[in-house]
Amino acid sequence: MTRARATRSAAAGMLGLALVLTFGAGAQAAMTNASPWRAAAQEQCSAATRIPETPPALETLQSEAAWSVTRGAGVTVAVVDSGVAAANPHLAAAVSGGVNLVPDGTDAAGTADSYGHGTAIAGQIAARLIEGSGIVGLAPEAKILPVRVFAGTSDQEVEAGFGPSTARIAEGIRYAADQGAQVINVSMSTAAADPALAEAVAYATASGSLVVGSSGNRDSTLALEENDGDGERYPAGAAGALGVAASDLSGAPTEASIHGPHVAISAPGQEIATTSALGGDCAYAVEEAATSYAAGYVSAAAALVAAAFPDETPEQWAYRLEATAVRADPDTRSDEAGWGVVQPFDAIALVPGADIRGPASPFLTTPAPARTQDAAAPISVSDDPGPDAEALGIAATTAIVALVVLAAVGALSVFVTRRRAEASVSSSRTPTGRGGLFGDSPGP
Repeated sequence: MTRARATRSAAAGMLGLALVLTFGAGAQAAMTNASPWRAAAQEQCSAATRIPETPPALETLQSEAAWSVTRGAGVTVAVVDSGVAAANPHLAAAVSGGVNLVPDGTDAAGTADSYGHGTAIAGQIAARLIEGSGIVGLAPEAKILPVRVFAGTSDQEVEAGFGPSTARIAEGIRYAADQGAQVINVSMSTAAADPALAEAVAYATASGSLVVGSSGNRDSTLALEENDGDGERYPAGAAGALGVAASDLSGAPTEASIHGPHVAISAPGQEIATTSALGGDCAYAVEEAATSYAAGYVSAAAALVAAAFPDETPEQWAYRLEATAVRADPDTRSDEAGWGVVQPFDAIALVPGADIRGPASPFLTTPAPARTQDAAAPISVSDDPGPDAEALGIAATTAIVALVVLAAVGALSVFVTRRRAEASVSSSRTPTGRGGLFGDSPGP
């Protein structure tokens, strides 16, 4: 094995990174002509690239129904990743504060992103609409807190100490919790049960933050002896974290994901149209699903739930998402898809009670605070004034009206949604036939 290959294998073996974006420094996506938005992004992505269609996953994720209640205002989502390019016009109003934990001399606020992965995740979560583009996040009024923990995964970056490390990821989780982020996205994974990661997740949970982690991806380019197969990955598998596997747009589990007891829920991870670090739009994971993006959408769903129920705990937010996820058997989770495909509106509409089937309910031991008209103030990690008063007033009024009726229709909504998707989910449990090789693609 060459020294370069040994370096890459060592980095992948240590971290098992779920960084499966298939673009290089030029941010070029592999496309086909199967749909209009793919064709729009078929050329190499650039600052001028615009995809006019809405990201296809948003329909699967009940976006319009959820937005009738909340669009995520008042919630901060930390993106512990490669940084977030705040200069992208979709993200200019979304990014607030941030830190760069990589000692490479770049922007101290974490808004430098030469790798592009963090910017893509941030766009899934909170991209704002701009003229000429249909790209929008699932929680388009949430704030993004960039927490830059690695610069890239090349041999040179790893050897210089700028590659991913569990120590910096743990430090990033703690930083995000200290800044008051309600949701912390970590679209990376490692097979090593590092105590530092477990302690960081416990710290964040105790601080009121929900850590969302990707379950990890297989890499068919690695030889069998270089793969560990299925099994728990971290920080997704740490107590208190919400581990996310990827599905295709029909809700079918995919063999591209690492399966195991750490999988709590799943979300679309394929055909992802989002923001590029170059300043424009781009599309990723076109041919195969990736758990990085699935975790991005679950983080956005968690932000919507946190905005609707600011006084609940991270455990209660996670329960809402798990209990209402679409699955064939409401009483059963699987190592492939967890409790099923996330449904944000149903999670908001859920009226917790002893009759809800699925995961154990924290509401039965920790009563949820009564919902009041006064919403929690938007969290600020900088001098950004946040949403204007008129927008906040409209959002609050919409939420109040919607929540009056949710209690009456919540259970029916969950039932109808599950029945609508039950056939596609139950018929999708057959593996896709992809080889059982483990390993995460080392580049975006």
